[in-house]
Amino acid sequence: MFGKPVFLITDVLIFALVFIIIAFFVYAMGKPHLRQPWRQVVRSKAGVISMMVLLLYIGIAILDSIHFHPKLENSKEGTQYSGEIHSVFDRMVLEIKNSTEKTYSAPFAAYLFAKETVQLEDGIKQREYPRLVWGGKHLNDPATEKNADIFNLAVIGAIKAVVVWFALTLLLILILSFRSKSTFSNVVKSVFRGESEIPWRTASITLAILLLIIFIGSEWATKYHVLGTDKVGEDVLYQALKSIRTGVVIGTLTTLLMLPFAIVLGIMAGYFRGWIDDVIQYLYTTLNSIPGVLLIAAAVLMLNVYMGKHAEEFASLTQRADLRLLFLCLILGLTSWTGLCRLLRAETLKLREVDFVQAASAFGVGPTQTIFRHILPNMMHIVLITLVLDFSGLVLAEAVLSYINIGVDPTMNSWGNMINSARLEMAREPVVWWSLAASLFFMFTLVLFANLFADVVRDALDPRIAKQ
Repeated sequence: MFGKPVFLITDVLIFALVFIIIAFFVYAMGKPHLRQPWRQVVRSKAGVISMMVLLLYIGIAILDSIHFHPKLENSKEGTQYSGEIHSVFDRMVLEIKNSTEKTYSAPFAAYLFAKETVQLEDGIKQREYPRLVWGGKHLNDPATEKNADIFNLAVIGAIKAVVVWFALTLLLILILSFRSKSTFSNVVKSVFRGESEIPWRTASITLAILLLIIFIGSEWATKYHVLGTDKVGEDVLYQALKSIRTGVVIGTLTTLLMLPFAIVLGIMAGYFRGWIDDVIQYLYTTLNSIPGVLLIAAAVLMLNVYMGKHAEEFASLTQRADLRLLFLCLILGLTSWTGLCRLLRAETLKLREVDFVQAASAFGVGPTQTIFRHILPNMMHIVLITLVLDFSGLVLAEAVLSYINIGVDPTMNSWGNMINSARLEMAREPVVWWSLAASLFFMFTLVLFANLFADVVRDALDPRIAKQ
């Protein structure tokens, strides 16, 4: 439909992770002891709100992970494809992507941010703010028409959002009415009075707010640069949205890469003890003694040297940047597994002495079966809580590393690269503030709701809190 499919390494890992998460929840729904904590998460208002916002971010990241070579039009030699790599998300926001200007422009502006020398029709040259090529080009007189036009576009977007919200809410009520075998009116009263077990009213309000933001923003983005443009005239909103995939990949793939080390070594150290425990403790103590930033910087520099000497192995800049992103995830995973490993070692030492584990050993059950049947299931709450808590820290780590030029590739969209490029813009007079503000807002929103979700998951899964 779009062109020739391309499978980047991080794309494959993202979809593998999505499959693992779906398989886990399917498995958990069939186990009462696993189903009950996640029901508690869904029944929490904060949990529902944070899940809906996180699903929006993850949805954008997944759409931006379906890549392809676009088909060349008007090709005389049959079907040919471009060497560029695009994503499904790129195709959805193609108008914003192609709406480039000459240089800086402020949010919702119709003119460039700086004056230029313009030659008039009579040959006279004067300094003025040139009109933008794309932003507000439909306005004849921006000074008098722009505010009314922005309001009209917002009204159109709000009407579309209300229609979609009403259709989705009606569908939800019909499903709930069918499942509960109750009348339509009773279900409506239960939902909008907040009397349902799951906070559907909260979910409905959150959905309405998200739809308003999406549809109104979409209407504005078709006529204006909602968050302005950067030094080379690229739309800042497009950059911020494209950076979502980088942040989600860093936060999720890093945890996926560190899990095997933390779980295997932590359980081995606590269960077998002796010299195995000594070796594993020596390993993670040694890793902790090395400054993480220096280790990451050394690894990234070595990767840059390798890519510079083997440039022919990379078909495009996108594949080159993707390899660096994967390598950064790997390095962050290798340096961040030690904390979870310590927790699992301590928990295994405690579980090893519990009666049912001692009874299994007395009846001749082997170590492998004991670990998988009795040790690992009783510490999964620690694993899940740690993963959710570490997600936001890893997103912030990418921003810091990219800011000091040892993070993702400079050609890849990321909030860290946006903050790094905004460093010099803040020294201008007048200040170009919108690139920094956009990256901080999107990153703040993701980290905030990830932390809210982490608190809800911790309250549901931590047995010490659940017993209170």
